[in-house]
Amino acid sequence: MASDKRIKATMECTECKRRNYTTVKSKVNTRERLELSKFCPWDRKHTVHRETR
Repeated sequence: MASDKRIKATMECTECKRRNYTTVKSKVNTRERLELSKFCPWDRKHTVHRETR
């Protein structure tokens, strides 16, 4: 059974605004939105990806 403390987070590229990645984060430990540097296949470079709601 899945715990309610860990949620799925969709990551969106800050440059092309496409939703490229999904990840799982802890709702208890990480209250703010995630920001990760990930590879964007449309821009063909590493860009900042932010968590969407």
